[in-house]
Amino acid sequence: MKLLSVNVGRPRPNPWKKLSATGIDKRPVAGPVAVVAPGPKGTGEVGLVGDRVYDVKHHGGTDQAVYAYAREDLDRWETELDRPIANGSFGENLTTIDLDVNRALIGERWRIGADVVLEVSCARIPCATFQGWLQQQGWIKRFTQAALPGAYLRVIKAGDIRAADPVEIVYRPTHQVTVELVFRAMTLEPELLPQLLAAEALPRGERELARSRCP
Repeated sequence: MKLLSVNVGRPRPNPWKKLSATGIDKRPVAGPVAVVAPGPKGTGEVGLVGDRVYDVKHHGGTDQAVYAYAREDLDRWETELDRPIANGSFGENLTTIDLDVNRALIGERWRIGADVVLEVSCARIPCATFQGWLQQQGWIKRFTQAALPGAYLRVIKAGDIRAADPVEIVYRPTHQVTVELVFRAMTLEPELLPQLLAAEALPRGERELARSRCP
């Protein structure tokens, strides 16, 4: 398991939302990138130094500090869409290989390189910017039905990362709440929401939603 690339965004206009810019255009960078804890949502700060988000209401902050997506899943989308998909094209900060990102457990921790430790927090929910960026009509529905969302991560231990760094799973909780399960519960299968309460590391908003569905 390792990083194929570390991807940092460059601001570009966002005609798909009423926002001045988007940071979804992420490109692989050479050399080390510093990873830091960004603090609460609302500032635009994220976990990779040099990157940021512009939809500060819905993105960024502690629980969405870093976004990871598997190269194997990008390859699947390449085949389905019949177009090349470069690392970073889904707006992911980390493009991984040999790591089943969607089967990762909420609260699972990854050591990347020598120092950085990240914790799986939640699933990515697709938005209008994502659909517009890919120029795929009906993309939100298609992405949702595939249930391959990729994972948001918190920064537990800061440091530097770079392409080709090894990824090691250093902790796995005992529950069975995966990124995929969270995504399915939050989108097309709300009857699954009560199951999410087994994951104490789930962000507060998702936990409150899950609790509201309990009898």
